[in-house]
Amino acid sequence: MIKKAIANSMQKSPWLYHVNTGSCNGCDIELVACLTPRYDVERFGFKLAGSPRHADIVVVSGPITSQSKERLLRTLEQVPEPYCIVTLGSCPQSGNVFKGSYSVEAPIDKFCHVDVAIAGCTVKPEAVIAGLYKATEILKKKREAMNK
Repeated sequence: MIKKAIANSMQKSPWLYHVNTGSCNGCDIELVACLTPRYDVERFGFKLAGSPRHADIVVVSGPITSQSKERLLRTLEQVPEPYCIVTLGSCPQSGNVFKGSYSVEAPIDKFCHVDVAIAGCTVKPEAVIAGLYKATEILKKKREAMNK
């Protein structure tokens, strides 16, 4: 009974851990805007985690720079299974305007699997909310598969 209660509570309140891998902060600002009273993603149960060890969803913004690549991979190693990776904006997927730079190693797909990619430069808060909701659906399926 306790395991079921814990599973239900985890399902309804996914915690987010944000990793900035060299962004211009445009997408970071939009993620923060989702936490403000106007959009208030906390009403849907989303909450920022202070540590990757507490996260259910990892949100990555920015092109993957040479300095941030190892940090990102070490962070992902600390996140407990199952988890989802959500990318914000075009930078993690393609490098966007930073593509071809000597210090950019994008796309993120070279290093890890991405569950949800939220497109745009910069992303809209509504798209962030929709992407996070999609990630919770994927996370739910991963948890069900893990419990079988």
